[in-house]
Amino acid sequence: MHEIEFIRDLACVMLAAGVVVVIFPRIKLPVLLGYIIAGVLIGPHMPWRFLTDQRTMQSIANLGVVLLMFTLGIDSNLRKLRALGVGVMLAALVEVGFMLWAGIEIGRLAGMTPRESLFLGGVVCFSSTMIALRTVADRGWRGQPFVAGMVGMLVSEEVLTVVLITVLSAIAAGSADTTDIAFTVLWRMLLFVAVALVLGLLLLPRLLDWLAKRGRDEPLLVTALGICFGACLLAAWEGFSVALGAFLAGVVVAEARCSDRIVRLVRPVRDMFAAIFFVAIGLLLDPAQLVPWLWPALGLALAVIVGKTLACSVGAFVCAGRSPNEALRTGLTMAQIGEFSFVIASLGIAAGAVGKFLYPLTVTAAVVCMLVSPLLLRAEPAILGLLRRATPAPARALAEGYHDWISGTTPARDNAVLAKMLRRLLWHIAVNLVLVCAVFGIGAFVSAMLPRWWPHLPLPAVARRSLIWAIALFVSLPMLVAVYRKADALGMLLAEIGISEQMHGVRTAGLRRVLGKLVPLAALAGMALLVAALGSSILPPRGVLLALLAIGAFTVWFLWGSLVRVHARMQAALRDLIEQQPQPPP
Repeated sequence: MHEIEFIRDLACVMLAAGVVVVIFPRIKLPVLLGYIIAGVLIGPHMPWRFLTDQRTMQSIANLGVVLLMFTLGIDSNLRKLRALGVGVMLAALVEVGFMLWAGIEIGRLAGMTPRESLFLGGVVCFSSTMIALRTVADRGWRGQPFVAGMVGMLVSEEVLTVVLITVLSAIAAGSADTTDIAFTVLWRMLLFVAVALVLGLLLLPRLLDWLAKRGRDEPLLVTALGICFGACLLAAWEGFSVALGAFLAGVVVAEARCSDRIVRLVRPVRDMFAAIFFVAIGLLLDPAQLVPWLWPALGLALAVIVGKTLACSVGAFVCAGRSPNEALRTGLTMAQIGEFSFVIASLGIAAGAVGKFLYPLTVTAAVVCMLVSPLLLRAEPAILGLLRRATPAPARALAEGYHDWISGTTPARDNAVLAKMLRRLLWHIAVNLVLVCAVFGIGAFVSAMLPRWWPHLPLPAVARRSLIWAIALFVSLPMLVAVYRKADALGMLLAEIGISEQMHGVRTAGLRRVLGKLVPLAALAGMALLVAALGSSILPPRGVLLALLAIGAFTVWFLWGSLVRVHARMQAALRDLIEQQPQPPP
């Protein structure tokens, strides 16, 4: 009898999803919205009753999440990630970071707990790839220049989704506080990712290619799904979310020559279980509960639309070098809540980390964003004209000069000498920032473990944190000074390349000075945020912190030359170590 009831429930869900797939594309509405509405209509909160075992549907729906992350990993292969470019990744990081902070602040102002605020930030910080790409197709923008950068931002978002879901899973389980997340979960996750990728890339693509040569699709599909679920099991054993394991499995499978064939085989299975997942979201919704959360959801949708439009536009303009028109179009296209927002909401609710209010709040806000997004894109010319009239003339001139500067640097890819100089500066900046992260990571680890190693050490907690933070900052000073100097050289080089005298005339020198200082100033602000974030678990009290910062600033001013020489010696030693050739045998 149970088997018949299960088949009946599955038939109801699949028939409802099938009706949605046929009707909603014809009325120009997102299929995702139709799945949720179908789940509400056949759910247990209606006067009629179609389903008998809702828990079984939820268990099957979790397979949709796994397969979504698996195909996401295949789409986000290593070659595609390398081809995105630093600017696009930075633009996505700016957008996700800003929206995560905005969601946390909205939750805090609404009286939520810190954990609930963090999950709310996770819900609002990702856009919908499905809706954005469908919008581009409906508007006939496939060949527009901004589309490649927007797709790159969406891919970068999806990679960040995996990281955030892994961290939120640890929080939802109640097994990690702030220190554990920063210095245990993340470090263990990085180690797990490195080991899984190295071992997986050495063995599994060859196995899949060998099976593909035999010509049959069945062994290839079964093996690919076995790799996916096996990686999920390994991730769960290590204390991570199954989403991380599925994503890594997809990244490994993508390196096989037959990856396109695997995607073609897995996609129907993924679409079926993904449909069940989104219908299952509707099953959990009680229409009567949507009414009390209508106004908060409208406010959240407004914050998402305004915040994402602003963050994506600024990121695309500043980091990716898009024109103001293309940057605004990117922001309006990505101004909605994504598919994985429902995954994050269901993760928090299932683990008891957040209240059930997050479901109606998320779904209602997502529906509002889906409905408003096409209207915003139709009003794009009017919005752009309004922004141009409201922007002062000096700010418009500075924006145009900045865009010309960034655009003028693109031919450097064809110049081998100039491209080598730019790569060297960026490489030095990246290496020094990694060293700074390592120093503060070691400091935080020592601060957390010191009471366990020497429990009777006569050192108060405030003094211990202040001492360790001061040591970490002092050790990092040569690297921080080097980052500023390299950023200053990078800014002058880019300003000299991008601002031509033929185009700007008498304003050339002024624009070069202003734009040449934007890079080091941005680097200075970024270093301040990085140091604050890295040292968040060992920060001393505010008064002590200000005193240490003042001492650090005076030390940099007084010992600038010495710090430069120390870093030069460190750089020479590191270069000698890397370039050292093995001695021939006697």
